[in-house]
Amino acid sequence: MLAKDLILDIVPPLKTTDTGLKALHWMDEFKVSHLPIVNSSEFLGLISDADILDLNAPEESIGNHRLSLIRPFIDKDAHVFEALKMVTEMHLSLVPVVDTATKEYIGVITTQYLAEQVALMIGSQEPGGIIMLEVDEKDYTLAQIAQIVEGNDSKILSVFTYKNPDANDLLVTIKTNRVELNSVLQTFNRYQYNVVASYHTDAFGDDLKARYDLFMNYINM
Repeated sequence: MLAKDLILDIVPPLKTTDTGLKALHWMDEFKVSHLPIVNSSEFLGLISDADILDLNAPEESIGNHRLSLIRPFIDKDAHVFEALKMVTEMHLSLVPVVDTATKEYIGVITTQYLAEQVALMIGSQEPGGIIMLEVDEKDYTLAQIAQIVEGNDSKILSVFTYKNPDANDLLVTIKTNRVELNSVLQTFNRYQYNVVASYHTDAFGDDLKARYDLFMNYINM
């Protein structure tokens, strides 16, 4: 999935002739804390609600103020993970999308919509089970993990790895298409994998929602 596939037209860009008060009104209306400033299709930068609240005269045009705007953006053909990386690193409520070949502003991807689409990509809406493994980094092989899952008449819908910064361990999270996980878990144990946790669909639903809410709170800080 590419950035251009996630653009929402409902969030309009500001012009330098717009006032800070108008920007705050739009931010409240569209539930974001940033808005792009665009003049004649040129992306000038992002303004935040904090920037506007710092203005001495928010009723005046934005262009009348000396602003130090940040200019984060991704290319229209960038992968969705690039948008996710920018959101988490810079704590943005939206990501501007630009055609870097023409320098033309195209639109924005909101953090809310991005999180929803990533959730769909990882198969969170599909019935199935979750298995979390702790694996030494040097022993990690996706081929063997897939062989174990598929050898028990299951399919892997998604796999994510997290590197423990204080050790050489990887936390591997596997989403399968089967709710019943006993045979898969037994095989992992037989191959001496450390199974940290497993979730069935019903049990994982609430946990997934809680993790999603935490994720949304984090990236909207």
